[in-house]
Amino acid sequence: MLKVISTSWPLLLGVMLLMVGNGMQGSLLGIRGTIEGFKTFELSVVMSSYFAGFLVGSLVVPGLIRGVGHVRVFSALGSMISAVLVVYPVAPDWIVWSALRVLIGFSFCGVYITAESWLNNTATNETRGQALSAYMIVQMIGIISSQVLLNVASPASFTLFVIPSVLVSLAFMPILLANTPAPTFETSRRLSFPALWKLSPLGCVGMLMTGGIFSAMFGMSAVWGSKSGLSVKEISIWVGAMYVGGLLLQYPIGWLSDRRDRRGLILWLSAFAGIVMVVASAGELPFWALLGVAMVLGGITNPLYSLLIAYTNDFLTKEDMAAASSGLLFLNGLGAIFGPLATGWVMEMIGPHGFFAFIALNFIGLAAYAGWRMTRRAAPGVTGNFATVAPTASALAVGAVMEEADTGAPQLPEGES
Repeated sequence: MLKVISTSWPLLLGVMLLMVGNGMQGSLLGIRGTIEGFKTFELSVVMSSYFAGFLVGSLVVPGLIRGVGHVRVFSALGSMISAVLVVYPVAPDWIVWSALRVLIGFSFCGVYITAESWLNNTATNETRGQALSAYMIVQMIGIISSQVLLNVASPASFTLFVIPSVLVSLAFMPILLANTPAPTFETSRRLSFPALWKLSPLGCVGMLMTGGIFSAMFGMSAVWGSKSGLSVKEISIWVGAMYVGGLLLQYPIGWLSDRRDRRGLILWLSAFAGIVMVVASAGELPFWALLGVAMVLGGITNPLYSLLIAYTNDFLTKEDMAAASSGLLFLNGLGAIFGPLATGWVMEMIGPHGFFAFIALNFIGLAAYAGWRMTRRAAPGVTGNFATVAPTASALAVGAVMEEADTGAPQLPEGES
């Protein structure tokens, strides 16, 4: 790992700063939008727009990179992000913010694809797994750190919008000045959705539903906190607790997934999270209990995303893994677009606790579908190790993780499921 860090630290540092900027602006908009008097559903449109831009970026950016190269795309999209971040407080209108969120989602998708391809190019076959692990770790550290910065100034001021703009601008310096050649960018063929569905219906449904859960968590958690009367400090701690939970539970859940029927693990994790969300939606909880809810939400959502990818991987040949990653990410992106919209609508109908109600419905639905799929066919043999991947990663990183995981994981004993 130290060797990987010594050769890839400019890329890893840049990615961490990007995640600080992205995590900070997501929470900040929820808080500032409430101060500006935006309705809950209006804020949900703002949050959803990021994922619409991200999805469009995943389709368009590869062509841009092939046309003009990594450096130009990286620089142009980085400039776009920095500019958008300082325009938010100048134009506090939800329609304007929605348009800006499409732009910033598109741009972040592009810079992630570029950074991930650079990281993948600098790693060798022997170090690629460690490089991917380091990449996921710095992403989580960046998001957790971003919540601390919410407390350095008032969200009603201009300052908190300038900070992520500066951090994003600084993020490009170590990457662009690093003594590493720009990689050759190649896009993989796509696996058709009917073919992907035939291979793993649970993988398809699960990625769609976790997209909605993650986007609700990532986009609407600060909105829920603001509408519930939490202070900025409490919101930052609460959102940070989600990602701490995700960081802590990745390894134990991954360890279990390589030794048990992954569908059973998906079922019980989703059911447990659903029950916790139902309890949270039923009444007022003290803040310490809300922190526990946050850690369960983040601690299950993030590993569940990786678990679904690992489960789908069990049905794929190595040649199909990169192609399947694009389809899975597209389904996840569709779910992510509708997650904040549906959450905002439910919150408008029943109040702030609709945030937990929507997430509970998705978790329980996923648990029920996983249970039904377990009656349809036998458990597959485990063909690849569980590998950590963040829901914010692009198809390039997911494809690399899927291929890296195909290393001959321990097989389930005969008859065990």
